[in-house]
Amino acid sequence: MKILVVDDEHDVKTLFQQRFRKEIKNGEMYFDFAFSGEEALAYLKQNQKEAVFILSDINMPGMSGLELLEHIKQEFQKPVPIVIMITAYGDGENYKTAKKLGADDFLTKPVDFKMLKEKLRNVEISKKH
Repeated sequence: MKILVVDDEHDVKTLFQQRFRKEIKNGEMYFDFAFSGEEALAYLKQNQKEAVFILSDINMPGMSGLELLEHIKQEFQKPVPIVIMITAYGDGENYKTAKKLGADDFLTKPVDFKMLKEKLRNVEISKKH
């Protein structure tokens, strides 16, 4: 499963590589990272058929995660990527906006990696059926 993580915090790359070390080593999951909404869109345009799953922060300078979500849902239809929005703020407004724009799920920071791994596995199982 290929996963694109979008977050303006560069240390998120090290964190994901540590938390998913076993899955990466076993070839179960492959991670790419974009550090802005604009960088994520450029990545998706080049790798359109590859990113199955996108984890995006909401609050980023420049293009926000919500703006990125809107672009993804309008421009990338085959295959439709699954998008989980991640934010430090668990406020209802961001949640409602993300759901309205087509977010498949919503997590708050700090990320519960055990729950995230479960969600990723469930998505992988449902894609096989």
